[in-house]
Amino acid sequence: MKKKKLEKKKRRRVRTKDWENNHEQSFTHDLAKHRRALVKLPESAGEQDPLPQDFTPNALVIAHAKKWAFVQQGDEERLCLIDERLKENDATLIAPGDEVLVEDEGGEGIVRGVAPRRTRLSRPGGVHARIGEQVLAANADVLVVVAAAADPPFRPGLVDRFLIAAQIGGVTPLLCINKIDLVDETPTALSIYRELGIDVTLTSCETGTGLDALRDRLRGKLAVLSGHSGVGKSSLLNALDPDMTIHTQPVSESSQRGRHTTTGGRLYELEGGIRVIDTPGIRALGLWQVGPEEVAWFFPEIGDAARGCKFRDCTHMHEPGCAVQAAVEDGAIHRARFDSYLRIRASLESDSGNTPGRTAVQWSGHQKG
Repeated sequence: MKKKKLEKKKRRRVRTKDWENNHEQSFTHDLAKHRRALVKLPESAGEQDPLPQDFTPNALVIAHAKKWAFVQQGDEERLCLIDERLKENDATLIAPGDEVLVEDEGGEGIVRGVAPRRTRLSRPGGVHARIGEQVLAANADVLVVVAAAADPPFRPGLVDRFLIAAQIGGVTPLLCINKIDLVDETPTALSIYRELGIDVTLTSCETGTGLDALRDRLRGKLAVLSGHSGVGKSSLLNALDPDMTIHTQPVSESSQRGRHTTTGGRLYELEGGIRVIDTPGIRALGLWQVGPEEVAWFFPEIGDAARGCKFRDCTHMHEPGCAVQAAVEDGAIHRARFDSYLRIRASLESDSGNTPGRTAVQWSGHQKG
């Protein structure tokens, strides 16, 4: 009996980093050591200097979990405590891609400052969240919206929500239609979004089609990878860099929906000077600070046609003399895009009573509305 207890105790001490399957526990291999060391730091005894207000960042956030941040500082990746005086306001305090100030205390790294974000990918924190805005990635140059040509089926509604989120956060969107080896014809979405001026690339992790073109688009940039569960984001990362070994899962045959593989945002450095923040696959994306009456602003073809509507406050849903509905009937506006507009607007109208103060549109730090 004693031998079995001893073996069980030993097994509990064996801890490994598992970013893909157990994100919250990925730091725990050495948290105990850090906690013991941090007890000896001056701040633990109340001897603290004021937080720096004007500083030059010296580290980049790779991932975070609760009070801890995993950062890249020079050539070193290190685990740092987040100073308890850094408080969340209405937005997530720290996210992958954030530029931070790390100071050393007794050989331990402490995050003492977070630089203003140039861009962000975010969504509402939820009704029960402590914050209003959940930031999924910070300071990205490109938002790669990954969608599957098949398995799971292409869903324009979620793609359109990500395109809106990119506009709000000031990130350049790139639509990547993956798994094109599963279809015989060029996806209709290719022409729809290219007509709108969106950069679109077609890829297949099985055949290698389009991977070189995607590498060229991402080289020298910080990109954030987002999309529906099961569209192949992790497979794309593995294909872009043969040294990557991110876990992947097949799409559920019964529901035709993807299974969550990545459980927490994480920044990866790939070969060729490519940096990618991989975000968890999602099945719905709430829009931060967008009200129902503002949705049309993010659909340029609808906004252009709306100038001919009979009523200035036309919702394009049921009013007579609606130029938008006429353009849909004439084929000038794609039916899939109009249906997407209707669904997004309807969802925001149903949520607007539960999310006060989130109806102004934010454009890279400037308020409009």
